[in-house]
Amino acid sequence: MNTALKIGIVGIGQVGSTTAYSLVLQGVGSELVLVDQNRALAEAHVMDILHATPFSHPVHLRSGDFSDLAGCGLVIIAAGVGQLPGEMRMQLLQRNAAIFADIVPQIVRYAADAILLVATNPLDVMTQITHRLAGLPAGRVLGSGTILDTARFRALLGELCKVSPSSVHAYVLGEHGDSEVLLWSGAEIAGIPLEQFAASCGCPLTADFKKQVDESVRRAAYRIIDGKGATYYGIGAALARLSRCILYDERTVFTACSVVPEVEGVTDVALSLPLIIGQTGVQATLRPPMNQDERKALHDSALLIKRSAASLGY
Repeated sequence: MNTALKIGIVGIGQVGSTTAYSLVLQGVGSELVLVDQNRALAEAHVMDILHATPFSHPVHLRSGDFSDLAGCGLVIIAAGVGQLPGEMRMQLLQRNAAIFADIVPQIVRYAADAILLVATNPLDVMTQITHRLAGLPAGRVLGSGTILDTARFRALLGELCKVSPSSVHAYVLGEHGDSEVLLWSGAEIAGIPLEQFAASCGCPLTADFKKQVDESVRRAAYRIIDGKGATYYGIGAALARLSRCILYDERTVFTACSVVPEVEGVTDVALSLPLIIGQTGVQATLRPPMNQDERKALHDSALLIKRSAASLGY
């Protein structure tokens, strides 16, 4: 068995289990190890997902402990707690930081050569914390970042212009959260500036439309949580897609999160930029052109993340 195609998932709650299921449906990897403090929960998910393999792909599944992560090419970290009613963001940060302080050293102890992919919120700060705790090069520690936000942005623009989202090139950068930045100025469809393309198909970009799209992208997670308590299908599929990109060295561009030396004057901060991702993790960080308002918004977003991490000693 090719151990480079061995994937570990730490934290088998709604996000972790959905990611495991998505990996099996997509046939990503050859072996999947599920690790959770509740071993019975992990084993139950192994059994349930195993029963889907005859209808999808023959991935070897098992539950295990941190030692079973040895040989993983990729470890997805979905451990942590959700935000309680009335709980402040900083309280959530403190609780998840304490969990990561316990689990990240154990992951690195047994899977020292793995790429780490963080899915726990607040995503950007938790990615920065993971980088510090792991002691790995920044390019080997990623967060799912704004990959879903970018997908939502492209889907809505595709609907407006009546084209497939795969033909839309537009990015959401910065924090995976309220301060994220939609790059309207550089958005294109088939290499044609968005405003020009939209006008040519009789769907001009009005201020009201931009406001509606911004609200839809920025607040999507809140609406999902209000309706069903948590988000997991979209992020599970996104993590599976990132996993494929890493394990098979696709070198595809995604707006994922990683610690960068500097962005818009803010140093040593984890946030989302367009990244070329492959088997060694981040292979290049791209800096798309932005107008002054977008640059200022990205600066503010980076500063917010930086201060949140610093408040916890990271």
